[in-house]
Amino acid sequence: MKCANLFIVGPMGAGKSTIGKRVADRLGFRFMDCDRVLEQRTGANIPLIFDLEGEQGFRDRESALLEELTQLQAIVLATGGGVVLDPANRTALRERGFVVMLRTSVEEQLRRMRFDRSRPLLQTPDRQKRLTEMAETRNPIYESVADFSIGTDGKRVQRVVHQIAREFERERERELKRMAIRHENP
Repeated sequence: MKCANLFIVGPMGAGKSTIGKRVADRLGFRFMDCDRVLEQRTGANIPLIFDLEGEQGFRDRESALLEELTQLQAIVLATGGGVVLDPANRTALRERGFVVMLRTSVEEQLRRMRFDRSRPLLQTPDRQKRLTEMAETRNPIYESVADFSIGTDGKRVQRVVHQIAREFERERERELKRMAIRHENP
C-alpha cells in the first residue's frame, strides 16, 4: 500500500526534518531522518563521511539505507537533498510511499542556513551560486517524484504540516477506495 509511508524530499533548508517530525506526530507514524540514521549507524557525521569516502561513498551508503528504510511501514522519512539523484532511489520512493516535495527559494535557504557550516556541499565561497545550480538540477527531479508539492517560504510550520497531513489522508482514502473496488471486481 503506497500510503503506508510518507517520504519528504526537497532541497537542504526546506524544512524536511522540522516538518517531518510534526507530520509524523499528527499521523501517529514514526519519524526517521535518513541522514541522522546514517550518522548513528556509522558513528560518523556527514562531513566526515564526505571527507573519508567522497560524495560517491556517501551516496552509496545513503542509497543502501534508503532501500532499507523505505520498506518499513508507518514512517515519515526525511530524505537528504541529493537522494533523488539516483534513479533507483526515485523508484523506491515512488513505489513505497506518498512523496511530498518541500519547495523553498535559494534566498530562504541562504537565510535559514546562514550559520550552518556542517553541509559539505556548501563549503564553497559562493553559497548562493552553489544553491542556485543545485536548484536548477534537482528541483525538476523532486517535482517528478512528488505526489504533492508545497512551498515553505513565509509559511507557519503548523500550516504546512496541516496541508501535508490533509493531502496524505485524502490520498489514503482514495487508495483504500481503489483497493475496495478491485477486491469487489477481480
